[in-house]
Amino acid sequence: MKITAAFTAETEAYFREKGWLKPIEKVISYAKAGEGNMNFVARVSTNHGSFIVKQSRDYVEKYQQVPAPIERIEVENAFYELVSVSETLKGFSPEIIAFDKANHTLVMADLGQASDYTGLYSKEIEIGKEEIKNLLTYLTALHSLEPKTFLDNSKMKELNHEHIFNYPFLEENGFDLDTVQDGLQDLAMVYKSNELLKKKATLLGERYLSNGMTLLHGDFYPGSWLNTERGLKVIDPEFGFMGDAEFDLAVMLAHFKMAGVEESLIIFTLEEYQSRRRLNLNILNQYIGIETLRRLIGLAQLPLNISLERKKALLDEAVALVVNK
Repeated sequence: MKITAAFTAETEAYFREKGWLKPIEKVISYAKAGEGNMNFVARVSTNHGSFIVKQSRDYVEKYQQVPAPIERIEVENAFYELVSVSETLKGFSPEIIAFDKANHTLVMADLGQASDYTGLYSKEIEIGKEEIKNLLTYLTALHSLEPKTFLDNSKMKELNHEHIFNYPFLEENGFDLDTVQDGLQDLAMVYKSNELLKKKATLLGERYLSNGMTLLHGDFYPGSWLNTERGLKVIDPEFGFMGDAEFDLAVMLAHFKMAGVEESLIIFTLEEYQSRRRLNLNILNQYIGIETLRRLIGLAQLPLNISLERKKALLDEAVALVVNK
């Protein structure tokens, strides 16, 4: 059963069969909820309330030419189940109403009016110390869970690995970066031809693929943080895996750097995390660098409005972090 952007009779029958719509309940509105980078997401509003339906496909929703493991929604459901044992993490997570494994569909409580933090990139919004503390409360609580096992997510790790550690460094990958910004393709070739950088990226990628002891969110960036009427929420953990705690924090810090968040707040973020948990700073820095590189010269572009010169400065800094110079 494929849920589409149009609310069809088949979709309604499916919802009623599953009990997500009561017999006397009427659908008032139905629409996509946000862009949905990885999955299709819709908000269903009825005369009794509203809920969110999320379905995974065998491709990436935003880049439908990119294949993706359809079972990733199982990982998301398992992640929410696992973190629900922590009252702290439960408070940051949406309530799960139902899960239909056969149709790769997750039903969640509607968080109401909400916005993510991608406005940081355009300076439409700012982030302060209290919000950073809240995000780190979530992150350190998650990293402290230390579950003995977690659902295998190797296929999603392999997908992410390709787009973080390999694809951005291919001289011919079919993606013309000049369609993002004039001159970016030529600039990127400097880094695509850096053999030492590529060697270091390969080694770091092997570390990323290995099993770790810490449960990670796997995509801890501004698009996964929601400012809602019920407070800060963290969503979209379909990339969750057991790995290095440094990876999650590095993604957060790399996006702060690319968004131009004040350096004092970046230092505050690092020191605040370190006050709660220990870190391997060398590994952290390498992950910061690689996340910056993949976002600036890879497929998963951000809505950045910065000059080519600024991107070059960020890329040069990222290279230094990856090669440990």
